[in-house]
Amino acid sequence: MILIPAIDIIKGKCVRLVKGEFKSEKIYSLNPLKIAHFFQKAGLKKLHLIDLEGAKEGKIKNWKTIKDVCQKTNLLVEFGGGVRKEEDIKKLLDLGADKIILGSLVLKEPERFKKFLKKYKEKIIIAVDIKRNKVYYHGWQRKSNKELYSFLKNLAKLGVETIICTDIERDGTLKGPNLSLYKNVVKTFPKLEIIASGGIRNKKDLEKLSKIGVAGAIIGKAIYENKIKVSELSELKDFL
Repeated sequence: MILIPAIDIIKGKCVRLVKGEFKSEKIYSLNPLKIAHFFQKAGLKKLHLIDLEGAKEGKIKNWKTIKDVCQKTNLLVEFGGGVRKEEDIKKLLDLGADKIILGSLVLKEPERFKKFLKKYKEKIIIAVDIKRNKVYYHGWQRKSNKELYSFLKNLAKLGVETIICTDIERDGTLKGPNLSLYKNVVKTFPKLEIIASGGIRNKKDLEKLSKIGVAGAIIGKAIYENKIKVSELSELKDFL
């Protein structure tokens, strides 16, 4: 299981939200690049980088920060938040992003999404953000009529290989991940790479997720609130 630290950006700052609510914004650093370097020095290889303004507004906003993090670190950056056009994908890949996360586009413009998937399959990860079994989009602000399992079934049929599954009600709460959710999803879709996100609070949570068989775990608030030390992550990364 790969450990993936998260940096969420609003106005060039590193922030965290609780359950995706923008009014809950808490600033952890004015310098996301410094945080990214911190993760790199700890020996972590990947980074989950999200433009929260982009996700909410449907247009990437924090290009300078994205460029800095992609070009001034050796981290493999998976970026999401406001990716809607092919030129966005091309620009992000040119800047050095390793993977592109698509969310709202999959729901709102399925034909365009299929075109992108065909062309950039190995570079695309799908964000599946859920609350009470319903898929949400537009920076988690809007509820779709899609049910989780039927949605995942369709994605698997289309040839999607990796998804980030976030339980919105756990995200930023430090209450622990939704283990039963991931257990069921991994069992139902053994060919999908599932990256767990939301609620991770300590080393034990990571060990439990690893046993379930998820491909990766995204860690955000637990690092910033010092519930998990980055030194612990670097120790864990080789045997989870």
